[in-house]
Amino acid sequence: MASKVIVYIDQFKGQAIPASWEALGAGIKLAGQLGGEVAALVAGEGAQAIASQAFQYGASQVFYSEDATLTDFRPEPYAALVVKVVKEQGAEVLIFPTTTRGRDLAGLSAADLGSGVMPDVTALEVQDGKVVATRPVYSGKLISQTRSSASPQIITTRIRAFEAPQ
Repeated sequence: MASKVIVYIDQFKGQAIPASWEALGAGIKLAGQLGGEVAALVAGEGAQAIASQAFQYGASQVFYSEDATLTDFRPEPYAALVVKVVKEQGAEVLIFPTTTRGRDLAGLSAADLGSGVMPDVTALEVQDGKVVATRPVYSGKLISQTRSSASPQIITTRIRAFEAPQ
């Protein structure tokens, strides 16, 4: 079975945060290495328009919700939505942009899914079917490579570390 990568598209008042497209670019590349597909997840006011953009940026699937409980960002309902989609889709990798909301949701989603988070990642590759994440530690004085044995593997991507798809 092919691996599914889900990328959370962070948005504010109907406008996608540019770092989300960078995270989608990382997800597309990673899905290619895993032999799978990438899906985008958008929630909140204006999600349908952003969902259309996600297709233009290369997502093969997009899940979105404009439910009234998601009009204003509140971590609990957003995390519940993320967890529901990840479980229903059987995603093996979940990527968030490293924004304030993205970091919040990554942590809450990891707790609900019994996983961990590889934060602030600057490079991704696949070795032996697992994602290896490169990230700076000690204020960037050292570079660390980590891999997670948990499933799904949850990652936050550092802003400007990855290219947005054309």
